[in-house]
Amino acid sequence: MALSAPSYKISGGKVLSSRTRRSGNRAAGLLRLAAVSVGRTKTALGAFYRRLSARIGKAKAVTATARKIAVLFYNALRHGMDYIDPGASYYEIRYRERVICNLRRRAKAFGDVLQAHTPAPEPAAS
Repeated sequence: MALSAPSYKISGGKVLSSRTRRSGNRAAGLLRLAAVSVGRTKTALGAFYRRLSARIGKAKAVTATARKIAVLFYNALRHGMDYIDPGASYYEIRYRERVICNLRRRAKAFGDVLQAHTPAPEPAAS
């Protein structure tokens, strides 16, 4: 496997290091700065950033969120689309529904049925 990509170092068939190169693009830097800032807000983009950063790390989450901001910005300019933020709670609800739907599909593939768990009421303390 002989790839000659930049910043992709191989010795003896073993990948020693691979990374994305720094961008000289000012817009990319500004989008990343916006992504870090939006990560601290109670918006859908902030929830997206926090969920990704917990799963894949801060650096990749910043890049993914910056890309999402860039796509929203492009659509706003190109198609005249207005961006209305649905909020973090809406994003979390949709994420939960998506996870449950995927679990049901995987259970069905194994011939099982996924059922909701209803917790038993706790006895009243005397």
